[in-house]
Amino acid sequence: MAPSSLSSSRSSSCHWTPKQNKLFEKALAKYDKDTPDRWHNIARAVGDKTAEEVKRHYEILVEDLRHIESGTVPFPSYR
Repeated sequence: MAPSSLSSSRSSSCHWTPKQNKLFEKALAKYDKDTPDRWHNIARAVGDKTAEEVKRHYEILVEDLRHIESGTVPFPSYR
C-alpha cells in the first residue's frame, strides 16, 4: 500500500496529538494483548478516544511497521 493510501485511511476526526501518542505508547506497554478490556483501558488512559479509535490506531501502527520492515518505505534523503 502506498503511503498516500495509508494516510487517506486516517480520518481527520481521528487526529492524534503528540501527547496522546505518548499516552497511547505507555498504555500499550501497560496493557498487553492478554489484558481483559485492553482497548477500553487504553482509551481511558489516552482520554478523548474511544476503544475503536485506539484499536484502529494500533492497527495502523502495525501496518506502518510492516511496510517499514518489508523495505517498501524509502529512507529519507538527508543532506
